[in-house]
Amino acid sequence: MSRARRAWRNSRLLRLFIVASLFTAATQLVLSRETGLIHKEAPQSKAIGSDRLVSMEKLPDMGEYCETPTANTAAGHEQVLTAALEQRQEGRASSLAARAAGPAGVDTQDRSKMKPIRWIRDPYAAFSSIAVDPINNEVVMTDENLFQILVYDRMENTPRTAKLSEPKRIIAGLNTKIEFQCGLYIDPKDGSIYAVNNDTVDSLVIFDRQAKGDVKPNRELNTPHGTFGIAVDEGAQEMYLTLQHDAAMVVFRKYAEPNESPLRLLQGDKTGLADPHGVALDIKDKWVFISNFGSVSSRHPREAGARARRGIQKENWPLERAQAIPGSGRSLPPSIIVHNMNDHGDVPPLRKIEGPKTQLDWATGLAVDEPHGELYVANDMGDSILVFNVTDNGDVAPKRVIKGPKTTLKNPTGLWVDSKNNELWVANFMNHSATAYPLGVSGDVAPLRTIRSGPTSEPSLGIGNPHPLAYDSKREQILVPN
Repeated sequence: MSRARRAWRNSRLLRLFIVASLFTAATQLVLSRETGLIHKEAPQSKAIGSDRLVSMEKLPDMGEYCETPTANTAAGHEQVLTAALEQRQEGRASSLAARAAGPAGVDTQDRSKMKPIRWIRDPYAAFSSIAVDPINNEVVMTDENLFQILVYDRMENTPRTAKLSEPKRIIAGLNTKIEFQCGLYIDPKDGSIYAVNNDTVDSLVIFDRQAKGDVKPNRELNTPHGTFGIAVDEGAQEMYLTLQHDAAMVVFRKYAEPNESPLRLLQGDKTGLADPHGVALDIKDKWVFISNFGSVSSRHPREAGARARRGIQKENWPLERAQAIPGSGRSLPPSIIVHNMNDHGDVPPLRKIEGPKTQLDWATGLAVDEPHGELYVANDMGDSILVFNVTDNGDVAPKRVIKGPKTTLKNPTGLWVDSKNNELWVANFMNHSATAYPLGVSGDVAPLRTIRSGPTSEPSLGIGNPHPLAYDSKREQILVPN
């Protein structure tokens, strides 16, 4: 009996031990699922009290990598800016490619015929450059506002009571490839019109003298971006073109093919070029005069095999914005520099007219009166015409100044010396007019004749190639940078 009781007791203890073990295992299983210590798919961890390292996994070999440069040093600062510039250019290229691809889902409806609710615009021509055809007794103007070339009789004189003078011919339209033209030259033999596009179309277009309407150019030359002024050496059959943004000057053959390379390039820190605009030649002395606004930056040499803006590697092509050295931008005083006509490369000028006595303030168009040895300057922001001797140098006062209310000069940007008729013609950008004066005049003198493209009561708005817009809610004004 005692043996049976002992066996029963041992069996009971065994059963209790088994039940307790099963209960403990089940409890741990439930708790582990709730805390995430056990998971069917992947192990998880739960922070208890503080962060702990649970596991490590080796990353795959990814090859070489570039360390992020720091801007703690001058070299590092330049590296950061260069990388940002390259990233911006790559992003722009990607954006243009995506736009050209026309992805599905994008609204491709033609919006060109939509009419605005209201607009701010100048309905009249704003004369930017001017040239005289003495053989045919005509005066020609470019219009940066409405993208036109207008031809008038040289003796035209708009009556004070008239709204405007109608031109003899107008060249305008999409076929003409005219946009923001600011340089003009008339061939003295056949009257052909050479017109320089500046901001948005990188080309020089040439029209027959009798061209009118929406016609294609007779010839076209692909030019560097930002070409502004033009002057021609008829004896050597060469064209001189200034380049605003790249602070350079290129020389082409007068009858160059569309994709022909320049014959010479003038560019570099030694040249004195800084946002060049006007250009004029003194054929007798073999000098070229160039007017500078003053902004400039230094450039890296172009890498071997690198492509220029137009996608073509050409000889004597200027170093462009992509080669600008970050942090090298500077603003210099306005000036007029003088080079030999055959100068090439990064060479210093012969002379420079610069300083407070000169009165230079956005000097734009230039013209040389060779018989009298004088240089005429369209002084845009000074509302004046300055006259210097071609031999002047340094901080010198002009020998004559045409300025004052009687002159009706307003932001003159282009001018032309008509030696045959002893007249000076001026294009006034901000009052819809071109004015003619006798050569040699000075002071506050009235023009001989005036050609107006709009009423005297409506000044030019001066809107040209506006990009971003901003609204000042406090003053309720629209801000339009050109």
